[in-house]
Amino acid sequence: MTPGPVSSGGSLLVVDVGTSGVRAAVVRPDGRVECPHHRAVLPETPAPGLVEVDARQVAAAVLELARAALEAGGPVAGVGIANQRATTVVWDRRTGEPVAPAIGWQDLRTVGTCLALQAEGFRLAPNMSATKLAAILDAVDPDRSRAESLCFGTVDTWVAWTLSGGILHVTDATNAAVTGLVSTDALRWDGAVLDRLGVPEAMLPAIVDSSGAVGEAGALPGAPLICGIAGDQQASLVGQGCVRPGMAKATFGTGGMLDLCTGKERILAGGDRTRGPAGTFPIVAWQRGGVPTFGVEAIMLSAGTCVEWLRDDLGVLESAAESATVAAGCETTGDVWFVPALLGMGTPVWDFGARGTLLGVTRGTGRAELVRAVLEGVAHRGADLLEAAEADTGARVASLRVDGGMSANEVFVTALAEAVGRPVEISAQVEATTLGAGYLAGMASGTWRDEEDVGAAYAPQRTVEPSGTDADRAADRQRWLAARERATGTIPELSGIAF
Repeated sequence: MTPGPVSSGGSLLVVDVGTSGVRAAVVRPDGRVECPHHRAVLPETPAPGLVEVDARQVAAAVLELARAALEAGGPVAGVGIANQRATTVVWDRRTGEPVAPAIGWQDLRTVGTCLALQAEGFRLAPNMSATKLAAILDAVDPDRSRAESLCFGTVDTWVAWTLSGGILHVTDATNAAVTGLVSTDALRWDGAVLDRLGVPEAMLPAIVDSSGAVGEAGALPGAPLICGIAGDQQASLVGQGCVRPGMAKATFGTGGMLDLCTGKERILAGGDRTRGPAGTFPIVAWQRGGVPTFGVEAIMLSAGTCVEWLRDDLGVLESAAESATVAAGCETTGDVWFVPALLGMGTPVWDFGARGTLLGVTRGTGRAELVRAVLEGVAHRGADLLEAAEADTGARVASLRVDGGMSANEVFVTALAEAVGRPVEISAQVEATTLGAGYLAGMASGTWRDEEDVGAAYAPQRTVEPSGTDADRAADRQRWLAARERATGTIPELSGIAF
């Protein structure tokens, strides 16, 4: 289907599918996010290490919430899509029905497959889509006799298919680039990987721009044009105005992601490495007019999870929000250090056998000190991510922009500013993904002219400045790095696994 003309200016509808739910909202030309609608759509865990998503539930929620947001917010100039990345959906092209549960991005069922493929020179990780797709095909079409009549997509693809009434089979460059199925230029599918996994290219969606006319959302009133698509972290990067090289944002939710824009230059890991020397991944930040803008991403496996641990498992907190109040009950941790490695450790060490570690506890350590140590530990991991991104790119980030649930925690963001030694700018939108998808759609619709226009629209809710001395900060970082070292290698057999 050939996309129709793009409207000039106006509001944008955004559909944002996260790991735990679907939201729809309207982004106004002044950057306000209005008419939000949300529904929880939780993944299922049928066995340890397995994470599955009911794609039918996602589709039903997308249509219901998008229609509700449109009814409340009025006509729009276009539609933007943001999504959890790498979650893998396979459906019948004729009926539009999923042939199996979607496999979530956190699913670990293909760890063994990924390790076996390493010996053949294929560097694929279990959080990528590639081996998840092969696993679904092995289950429903082992001889690949019907594969060409099936469609593969990540969540953005499934949402576009749903909104278009089964017309569009597309993905954008940001999502394609993290599937493990694309060539190093991230602009075309990799035939060698497809052949090895037994995946016919006819199953795969067309790769389109992150900002540009794609096709009509014919399942919605008025059939507005879908003209913005991006993975959640890239959408957050754009939503926080990080559109120039050297600008970075961090999202602190259940886990943590830091993304740094490198511009038109793609930072490659080199050799057979999928990560840079400091442990970051190259990403496509967005693509517009057929030209990609690149970046790198650093990953923290446990962030808000650590606060949930204090609340749900230790009973130290009544609510996550209470963590700031409790931690403010003491000025320092009393030299107590917490390493947030409850699920292993990502950037920069990538040690799946690392485990959470609490050091320096004395008889004088109380509830406030424990909670503050956890928040400061997450902040130091944030500094780890920033240092790694700077090391792999050679950039110097002037200030760090942050969003996500933990960005509302005063003690945490203050500790983060101290740990990174530079200003921390708090996003006016706790979840900047919605705004970023709106910006991408809005650049295509004429609401914003270009990336510079989007960057100029950014205004933080507030900025937190570091107040400590460089000497004190350096000493704290040394203590932190020593504690981090103690946390590594806790389960040696897991520490030996590398992707």
